[in-house]
Amino acid sequence: MSVSVSGSSRRDAPDPPDFGILKRLARDQLIHLLEQLPGRKDLFIEPDLMSPLDRIANVSVLKQHEVDKLYRVETRPGPGASDQLCFLVRPRVRTMRYIADIVNADKMSGRSRKYKIIFSPQKFYACEMVLEEEGVYGDVTCDEWSFYLLPLDEDIISMELPEFFRDYFLEGDHRWINSVARALQLLNSLYGPFNRAYGIGRCAKMCYELWRDLEEESESDGQGRKAEIGNIFLMDRDIDYVTALCSQVVYEGLVDDTFRIKCGSVDFGPEVTSSDKSIKVLLNAQDKIFNQIRNEHFSSVFGFLSQKSRNLQAQYDRRQGMDIKQMKNFVSQELKGLKQEHRLLSLHIGACESIMKKKTKQDFQEMIKVEHALLEGFDIRESTSFIEEHIDRQVSPIESLRLMCLLSITENGLNPKDYRSLKTQYLQSYGPEHLLTFHNLKRIGLLTEQAAGETLTAVESRVSKLVTDRAAGKITDAFNSLAKKSNFRAISKKLSLIPRVDGEYNLKVPRDMAYVFSGAYTPLSCKIIEQVLERRGWQGLEEVLRLLNGSEFSMADGAMEDGAAQRVVLAVFIGGCSYSEMAALRFVGRERGYRFIFLTTGITSSSRVMEAMAEHKV
Repeated sequence: MSVSVSGSSRRDAPDPPDFGILKRLARDQLIHLLEQLPGRKDLFIEPDLMSPLDRIANVSVLKQHEVDKLYRVETRPGPGASDQLCFLVRPRVRTMRYIADIVNADKMSGRSRKYKIIFSPQKFYACEMVLEEEGVYGDVTCDEWSFYLLPLDEDIISMELPEFFRDYFLEGDHRWINSVARALQLLNSLYGPFNRAYGIGRCAKMCYELWRDLEEESESDGQGRKAEIGNIFLMDRDIDYVTALCSQVVYEGLVDDTFRIKCGSVDFGPEVTSSDKSIKVLLNAQDKIFNQIRNEHFSSVFGFLSQKSRNLQAQYDRRQGMDIKQMKNFVSQELKGLKQEHRLLSLHIGACESIMKKKTKQDFQEMIKVEHALLEGFDIRESTSFIEEHIDRQVSPIESLRLMCLLSITENGLNPKDYRSLKTQYLQSYGPEHLLTFHNLKRIGLLTEQAAGETLTAVESRVSKLVTDRAAGKITDAFNSLAKKSNFRAISKKLSLIPRVDGEYNLKVPRDMAYVFSGAYTPLSCKIIEQVLERRGWQGLEEVLRLLNGSEFSMADGAMEDGAAQRVVLAVFIGGCSYSEMAALRFVGRERGYRFIFLTTGITSSSRVMEAMAEHKV
């Protein structure tokens, strides 16, 4: 069992920097903003800010700063509400209308109050416009809580902006780019200077360029400070949709797919806790059991947990032959730790059993087989039949959509006959209200229809003609439509994403990143990062770049020192990063002596991608 590898390093990768300072900065700034409204006040919090806020400043901290009552945004203040109302919100137009309604209702009833709006992470001009239109702009004070970065673990930082994916990649809305650039500026000022930067994707390039502009404006002198992070790699989610659409089989990914990890913690229900109550569990490196199994293929996890359980029992059994003094030492020093370990062990065993039950019910093995066939490009007709049957049996609207998207993206679009047939069957099975979802999936390039007679080679020849146009700076409409083509097969071949295996792939002692998908597929996003770090740039990857159609860049500042910071890489996923990608890059880190730190606009998974595209709740 290779589990020990997950916890310790083969080659000494540097320790991650201490990200606790990010929490302290966010807490101090929030307290400062609350204190600007002296006296007792009621705080209205946007629902999706509640979990992040809890990780920064819990209720007792808020109470210390004269917050009287806490409400969810959308609640109306009752008759006993305070004379000072504070709103902690995301910059959304609908929330502004809600606040304006409260202010206007107070005006009508002649009630005089103070109102303060704290936008997180920043305020948008559109919000101020709405307040002005509603006639309340002069009644409220507006502030920004620059809370861009939430450390979820020792190597994971999330911006907790799940809407980024839809806003930018579907709607083409650029408003969050400034937030990403500011987040990079903050990290660079605390842990940089990053002296090597690489990236791929249009949004990645915009974020990078805006960040560099902010650096020049601020003229903050990072020179002379010892860097803790030497490399940064920015990647757009649309460079690799395939990895995000695959079923996850590493433990952390499966826990996320089954129970949905929110803001670094998970609610384990009665089926896991073997009691009548749910327990909220923080999943991070502090949980020693979880830390040893999080990156492991699920097939290895049960064996590890049962071994752990036997070891734990042996430690308990040591009490039998103890004298009083030894027993006293055991109780004061070891017993508490053993009890905590026992509690976590039984929770993770319960979670595994629950995952097994759910997956057995869902024909999980059959589904994985179909996914592997799609990735390898075999048995496409059989796979299409499986998807049709999946739709027909109404197994799950999200899963059916995901499989259709995986078929489309690996095949470079569906032929018109299959596209129409699958779409019709889906709408008949799950309801016509999903029609707009198909429109969104087509627009973003996840579920597309091949133009009649368009083969892969025809697409490639058009791409190569357009590459010269792009060099001349002419981005045509045709080019934009081609940007949606995936060219997955050709890329997969060039980068050997489908490993050649002689005999059985050993999932217990993996030899490459493909173990995160049962040895069937190496995540494209992670392969690109690995290759670029190895080559220290994009040289030799020109053919892949042509197929990816990405706006790649690389920059090196000054001489390359050989310090520990040069082996720390900030991997920035714009539009979301999955737990499988984290597991794959941690594997590369252990093999090559790198330490990866993940910064993402939000955690992603196949169901989150599908939900973001849905116009109707699926």
